[in-house]
Amino acid sequence: MRHLRSSRNFPALLLVGLVVGCASGRGSAEPGAAPVAALEPTIAGVRKFILDTMRVLGAPGAAISVRKDGHLVWSEGFGSASLEQHVPVTPLTRFRIGSVSKPLTAAALGLLSEQGRLDWDAPVQRYVPSFPVKRYPITVRQVAGHLAGIRHYLPGEFENQKHYKTVLEGLAIFQNDSLLFEPGTRYAYSSYGWNLLSAVVEGASGEPFLDFMARHVFGPAGMAHTVADQPDSIIPDRTRFYTRADSVGPVVNAPYVDNSYKWAGGGFLSTTEDLTLFAEQLLDGRLLKPATVSLLWTTQHTSDGKATDYGIGWGVTRDAQGRRLVSHDGGSVGGTAALLVYPDEHLIVALLVNSDRTFVEAANRYAQPFLAPSHP
Repeated sequence: MRHLRSSRNFPALLLVGLVVGCASGRGSAEPGAAPVAALEPTIAGVRKFILDTMRVLGAPGAAISVRKDGHLVWSEGFGSASLEQHVPVTPLTRFRIGSVSKPLTAAALGLLSEQGRLDWDAPVQRYVPSFPVKRYPITVRQVAGHLAGIRHYLPGEFENQKHYKTVLEGLAIFQNDSLLFEPGTRYAYSSYGWNLLSAVVEGASGEPFLDFMARHVFGPAGMAHTVADQPDSIIPDRTRFYTRADSVGPVVNAPYVDNSYKWAGGGFLSTTEDLTLFAEQLLDGRLLKPATVSLLWTTQHTSDGKATDYGIGWGVTRDAQGRRLVSHDGGSVGGTAALLVYPDEHLIVALLVNSDRTFVEAANRYAQPFLAPSHP
């Protein structure tokens, strides 16, 4: 799935890795939702696919939530949130969501734009005066669309163990590096660009980035289980994180990391239910105005007119049947994630796994069974 962008710049990855227990935490549909009985054959098929994939790759735990036509129609956890303590995954389990953090940050940018406090085409130094001026000016819009020429991770940076007290401190990792190209001329995925955007949010709002996200995005969207992955904090229902060197190696604990350098681009914890609720708020025009959502969900273009298949914080494309699809995936140390939205079919699917073992082009396999047959 080329439209899914992971935080390690994988072409499109999705999920699972290690010892599978029985499915747990099966959720019920919300009041007024389509009868579960009508969807049970579809759910049973997807459930089997998830469990089979977990078994093959060896994923300790996973969770899925599906919203259709405005209702939560399925939410379920599978396997273990902690292999050591035999804690099952439930719909309340919090996973690392990696680059699915970018759509959340995009909502913050959208809110500030609606309030007249953010100009998409202003140079980033208007909001972050300390960011070094480059050979070419770079705008907020270019950074948000991976068109600014800011670099991505170098070897070892993804596994950062240093704690950064502020967003601005974290920019020191890359801010003095030259741009890769003249902004606008090429597309190059950059999580560091989104770290810069968290400083833009602070400069435009006058609030610390995490405070702004909690007060103006997570709170209004009802995302009660979405927080920064603070390594020293006691966070209820946070899963443990796992890895596996290869398809035959043992499952082991993922190495320690500190994601304080990249909250905006890949540092949040969330649940599948929170993520689908967030997407529903966008789809219905409740968190942001429809015109703002349309902006986020419209592909940008390079200066020579080529579509990038990326808007602002979202991949934008069509599936094999021609259906419009906006989405993002995420890869982190000990976690993988995907959030898919089919706007015209009003379908939203979120899938989270507590392992960085992944496989290519699988996300649609979870969503397709819930879609009505396409019509010419």
